[in-house]
Amino acid sequence: MGYYIGLDGGSTYLKAALVGEGRVMDTMVHGTGIDNDGTAKKLTEELCRRNNLTISDIGGIMATGYSRKVLETADDDISEITAHAYGIRLTAPKEYHPGMIIDIGGQDSKIIYLDSNYTVKNFSMNDKCAAGTGKFMEVIAQILETTIDRVGPLSLESTSPCDINSTCVVFAQSEVISLVARKYDRRDILCGMHISMARRIIKMMKKSEKGGDILMTGGGALNIGLHRAFEEELMRDVYVASHPQFNGAIGAALIASERGPVR
Repeated sequence: MGYYIGLDGGSTYLKAALVGEGRVMDTMVHGTGIDNDGTAKKLTEELCRRNNLTISDIGGIMATGYSRKVLETADDDISEITAHAYGIRLTAPKEYHPGMIIDIGGQDSKIIYLDSNYTVKNFSMNDKCAAGTGKFMEVIAQILETTIDRVGPLSLESTSPCDINSTCVVFAQSEVISLVARKYDRRDILCGMHISMARRIIKMMKKSEKGGDILMTGGGALNIGLHRAFEEELMRDVYVASHPQFNGAIGAALIASERGPVR
């Protein structure tokens, strides 16, 4: 099979994945910065170094994501929708067959519908508003004086989730500030935030496209509180991909491997 690298250029972070021997060998993430391609090159070199490879051992590099067109380090690029669909071939639990991917990124959220061969049938996307994205969670975490990695566990301690009704991140932010002023427990506010996010994203779902298992990807999938909210609102199991934050990069590397060596 050889070795292939996928680069997922997000608006905030650039993710990289090394695929070889039919598995995910390594992943890395770095702040995108102002030099996207420079960051991509550094990640590529570091992945090789950590795995005792040289750049000549890499059969191909495929880019996806927001900044894919400016990553000159890559040999080619592919849409992030297609990359995510491919990624789950290596990241989905072996015993499950996803028919839907819920991808919660830093700046957008996506629902991708798949057929039995993991080919994309359709998708819905929210990229016009930060509500329902990782950025929204970061903003609320700052207001509540906690960190993004504590948001999920804290929310699970809630005994009375707050109602957060605003669908715009600016208004939701004001709503949360008002709840803080009224001395509501931040655990209840965080739980209410996750429920609000889950309901907003679920509204994007097409009723005719709900077959198969549901898989969460993206950085948002690492939030146990948001995962729980989806399961409770949908009243069914929702599975989390392995390496969820890197699913797009993994898919890009897998596509590169199927195309074969280009170097």
